[in-house]
Amino acid sequence: MPRVCYFTGKKTSSGRSYTHRGKAKYLGGVGTKVTGISKRKFKPNIQRVRALINGKVCRIKVSVKAIRMGLVVKPPRRDWKPEGAAAAE
Repeated sequence: MPRVCYFTGKKTSSGRSYTHRGKAKYLGGVGTKVTGISKRKFKPNIQRVRALINGKVCRIKVSVKAIRMGLVVKPPRRDWKPEGAAAAE
């Protein structure tokens, strides 16, 4: 399954990582130079949670930002107990 948020559509994006050497001019050097550029990935904070979707409980992948914004409706807690435990009480 892809690493995509169900609500916000956030997904892995790509970028570059720059390696520098040298001393900055404001610190008395001749300036920094880029000595290497490599690819990197920016991954969103995706969690797998149980949520109510159209009245049914299902597991979905959601970003933490969507959880914090309140877009995820969690299902109610079940208070089910085995039959033997209920008779003992």
